[in-house]
Amino acid sequence: MIYWANDVYRLGWGDKTVLRFFPDSFYKALHIPFRLAEGMSFHFMFMWLFAINGLCYILYLIFSGQWRLIVPNKKSLKESLLVVLHDLHIKRGLPPQKKYNAAQRIAYTGVIFMGFGSLITGLSIYKPVQFHRLCAMLGGYEWARIEHFILTLLFCLFFVVHIVQVIIAGWNNFQAMITGFEVYPAPMETETKDTADNTLTPVN
Repeated sequence: MIYWANDVYRLGWGDKTVLRFFPDSFYKALHIPFRLAEGMSFHFMFMWLFAINGLCYILYLIFSGQWRLIVPNKKSLKESLLVVLHDLHIKRGLPPQKKYNAAQRIAYTGVIFMGFGSLITGLSIYKPVQFHRLCAMLGGYEWARIEHFILTLLFCLFFVVHIVQVIIAGWNNFQAMITGFEVYPAPMETETKDTADNTLTPVN
């Protein structure tokens, strides 16, 4: 709603426009209303939810020691390329991994920095006078606004790729993301006849 009401972003140079993110046909096809104030209200409400959730997540990673499974190591960049080639069915076999593979470690660490970037760019354009030093560090109001928008696009891209990967991985993986628990099938039991007392004994 915010960007639909003030569609100032485009790809191009000077007066030449190659692509607008939301062309006029997009608005007409979906009958999109231009309600900037309402969009800002929703934005600030969800901003606090995401900011608090992100802070809790970072604190959990630090105090639980789980950050060791998330933060990339010196092999992650090379191994992440192998993971991408495997997912594209170009190369067979995956490099050894723990809870997360190398590509996931880079993506999940990157999204934390993206969240932090969204927070500081958002503050600088929300209160450019009160946070004038922060705004200046980001290149000024207009640059901070562009950076905030670019981070929004990167979050959308992360979301799409993430959901596609979850669908490919199967329902159990999706269920684990929602509930926090992985469900494993029960081990097959076979029955053997005990020769001593003539009873059936389950064997795992």
